Amino acid sequence: MLQAIQRQKSTSDAGYSAHQTQAMQRTVINIFARWGVNDHDAAILLGGISAKTFRRWKDGDYGRVGRDLADRMSNILGIHKALRVIYRDTERGYQWIAAPNEAFGGRSALDIMLDGGMADIRRVRLYLDSVRGGW
Repeated sequence: MLQAIQRQKSTSDAGYSAHQTQAMQRTVINIFARWGVNDHDAAILLGGISAKTFRRWKDGDYGRVGRDLADRMSNILGIHKALRVIYRDTERGYQWIAAPNEAFGGRSALDIMLDGGMADIRRVRLYLDSVRGGW
């Protein structure tokens, strides 16, 4: 007979612990630095948080993370991982993100993601997953 599994309490609206969301925030900050993403563009990629909030993150002042923001960070981490699998030279993977790409009609993956929607970030992630032989 099936039994319900108790859900652990989380400290965020996204279902992650504060430790987990802070780890994602720190990692996303580092990824954006390697991709050459400025604070304004980072705020767009993260669903419209303010550039001031992103700068606070960089100073170690992390706030609560909702579901949309956690999902965006998760997909950005997935994009980073796919690039690490595809490119042995990590610098080449970092440069790919801003390079024009035929798969995106000559636009870069960063340009696509800066359209601002979750679907735009997912589009890049799904493309990379397909290139690397993903799911």
